[in-house]
Amino acid sequence: MEKNWIKIASIYIGTVIGAGFASGREIIEFFGVYGLKGIIGVIISGIFFSLLGSLLLIKIYDSKIRDFNQLSAKVFGKRLGFIIDTLIGFSLYTGFSVMVSGSGAIFMEELGLPFNIGILVMILCCFVVFMFSLEGLSFINTILVPLLILGMLFTSFYLNLRGGYTLSNVEGISLTRKGNFITSSILYFGSNSLIILVVFSSLLPMIDNKRTAILSGTIGGTTLCILGLSILTSMLIYYNEVVYLEIPMLKICNYIGENYRKFYSILLWVAMFTTALANGFGFMNRISDDRYRIPIIALFCITAVPLAKVGFANLIGTIYPAFGVIGFTMMVGVLIKD
Repeated sequence: MEKNWIKIASIYIGTVIGAGFASGREIIEFFGVYGLKGIIGVIISGIFFSLLGSLLLIKIYDSKIRDFNQLSAKVFGKRLGFIIDTLIGFSLYTGFSVMVSGSGAIFMEELGLPFNIGILVMILCCFVVFMFSLEGLSFINTILVPLLILGMLFTSFYLNLRGGYTLSNVEGISLTRKGNFITSSILYFGSNSLIILVVFSSLLPMIDNKRTAILSGTIGGTTLCILGLSILTSMLIYYNEVVYLEIPMLKICNYIGENYRKFYSILLWVAMFTTALANGFGFMNRISDDRYRIPIIALFCITAVPLAKVGFANLIGTIYPAFGVIGFTMMVGVLIKD
């Protein structure tokens, strides 16, 4: 179907826009700390998302890759297969845990409910969708991603207009643990590369031709860049108020209104949900034996709980940069391998 590029682009966007992105926490960590230079960083990341995303989909189409195991074997060979598979599995597991942790934080801070209730709701919703495999992932993202895009753009536009585009963090800092704004932008793309590789390698049934691949990657990457810029400008305007908060966007949504803050918290939960699904789907797709699929899905969901309790900001600040190096290296390796 010609409109498959819309579905794939939606999956792409839904995979990347998780708790860290929509909350502003990720944007501050990787871009906001550098002030205006962070804007260039977001654009650099957007180019990577568009260009490399399209190239990866084309490669999957040309090579008829049907799952990550096939992609890994083709690129890295069987010797490195076990190591790569272990890294990917841990990445998907921790990525899922970050989203589950974010759900707990929203339930506790916005709804006044126990942290564990938020974790339970996220896990149960994910479990149901996992049962429907690729069809479930595509259906949920096609419905929820447009809502995310509209909600995030409207919120950022309103907050930017209210703040008069007067930035409280212009100069920023030159160096962090992630290097400068250029290396940080590469690490940000890299931190998403592992899950992108896994999810994309399962999308062959939806890639009709190279045009679909190019449109999917380009539209998905460009949309991520626009959303990243809109969130970043909001973070730079209110930087001094939100730099140390776990969910900064919810803080500044108070300027729109208490009820709107509740709306954005729901929007944020949806963003967590779509990325949790992408991580979980990527993990499940590595399982070839359907006889044990349900028990493994349940085990995957349940064992993510302990890591989720580490804390949302702590997970983003420590795990994501490490996976950034691994992910970017693997993405380049996949694309240059014949």
